[in-house]
Amino acid sequence: MSGGSGLPLERLLEEAWRVRWRNFARQVEFVRPTATRSVSVTGTSCALNCAHCGGHFLQGMLPLPRLMERWQRGEELPWTSLLVSGGCDPEGVVPVARHLDQLRELAARFKLNLHPGLVDEKTARLIGQVASAVSFDLILDGDTIAEVLGLSCGPQDYLRVYRQLRRYSRVFPHLVVGLKGGRLRGEYRVLEALADLGAEALVVIVFFPVPGTAYSGCRPPDVEEVARLLATARLMLPRLPIYLGCMRPAGSYRARLDALAVRAGVNRLVLPAPPARELARELGLEVAWRRECCVL
Repeated sequence: MSGGSGLPLERLLEEAWRVRWRNFARQVEFVRPTATRSVSVTGTSCALNCAHCGGHFLQGMLPLPRLMERWQRGEELPWTSLLVSGGCDPEGVVPVARHLDQLRELAARFKLNLHPGLVDEKTARLIGQVASAVSFDLILDGDTIAEVLGLSCGPQDYLRVYRQLRRYSRVFPHLVVGLKGGRLRGEYRVLEALADLGAEALVVIVFFPVPGTAYSGCRPPDVEEVARLLATARLMLPRLPIYLGCMRPAGSYRARLDALAVRAGVNRLVLPAPPARELARELGLEVAWRRECCVL
């Protein structure tokens, strides 16, 4: 069903909206994730220097040692949940398992969303002891894996890890649209895989260029391409919640995309642009606001 079988976008959106209206409550959830703090187990270091990130997204994360200092001092912390991530090692693993004792301590107070990367089954089992949710980037195009992340593994490795994680945790696959420098490569294969394997929900995020990275000169995928993928996801996964996550271009791009995402039948949007908020009301949806990371 790649690209909605060639249907014009307007027709595809109409079909997706009908499926959404039939299978879900008349509610859309908007997220302002002020109650979740992102935490890095590696500080600002990452062995991969990926083409789309280059360590940029680690800069704004709270290092785990600093969080533990504040926690052990008894400081009143304003969050109810933590997104625990960090840089990868050369094999694509975020070393969250090295900090399991600290994470167990934090799990007594916070909900934890862990972003572990390409872990083995033993680590997946350990993660399941502390995680309220697990976020996993599901990439099913070999060229994208090689070019963007510089890893020698392939789509079957990602599928294997996804299956392992699901044995022990609630896993939320993340689909990055246009990860290969703004070009769609393998995104529809992810939808096909999830139709077979299942998921708690699908989180869709969108590539945008970051200054100083290998992809700094690239452009995001066309807004209508992303809308087409969202609508196709709703048709292929009619009962699966679909979230539009926080990582996506800003400005006029976001304003256009967010409104199209509502029409495509997404269930949850993080930091929705005003046109999406207005459209949701016009379409008769009840709006509920949430304060934590979208997978929580």
